[in-house]
Amino acid sequence: MAEATRTATIIETRDGRCPASLFRPSAGSSPWPAVIMFMDGVGIRPAMFEVAARIADAGYVVLLPDLFYRSGPYEAPDPAKLFGDLEFRKVWLGERRSKLTFTNVMSDVAAFLELLAEDQTVAQPKVGTTGYCMGGQFALAAAGHFPDRVAAAASFHGAGLVTDAPDSPHLLAPRMKARVYVGGATQDASFTDDMKQRLGEALTAASVNHVVETYEGLRHGWVPRDMPVHDPAGAERHFRELLSLYGATLKGSLNA
Repeated sequence: MAEATRTATIIETRDGRCPASLFRPSAGSSPWPAVIMFMDGVGIRPAMFEVAARIADAGYVVLLPDLFYRSGPYEAPDPAKLFGDLEFRKVWLGERRSKLTFTNVMSDVAAFLELLAEDQTVAQPKVGTTGYCMGGQFALAAAGHFPDRVAAAASFHGAGLVTDAPDSPHLLAPRMKARVYVGGATQDASFTDDMKQRLGEALTAASVNHVVETYEGLRHGWVPRDMPVHDPAGAERHFRELLSLYGATLKGSLNA
């Protein structure tokens, strides 16, 4: 299989300069549909690059921004330490995650969409989103905040999809025009059966074309290869579902 090419870039946002990577297919000809990929709470690292490259290999331009840019440069921690040392995790997420409000990230998304709109290799105007762990909530929120741009939104082992806060992503369902796929894990306190039900009910009530399901026997964070709970079969299922979603939307009439 040809390997996607990666290009580093800087995106000027309302709050500063956001480092990002653009992955493009190394085979075929442009323009290609675009995907915004929202990272997990560990941060930007080779495992995130691998996921983005795999999506790009299927015929997409993938934008992977570093959402932690507001907190300054960093080296992504060892996921085993992050999830095994509760005190370290508390400090890490306190320093990095606290600045990722929906207001801030959706402001970033506006800048991401502007970048993609100016890219001659990107098919216009529809894009897809996908997010992992904390990124899942932003992938869905983007569909609610930018309904005329986001045609497909996916979340895998996502956290914060359903909360009691007024800006919870599930409350944006009436504004969504995207087709939505949510894959959770049965062993995940951040996506309980109650949250699954509430999310499904909100999407159904808003007539959003969606699938919300949980993967039996898996735990939070199973997709990236470097996670202690990584599951190869579950990761492959994730790619099948994600690329099926994009194939039915971004490569279809919605992007014409």
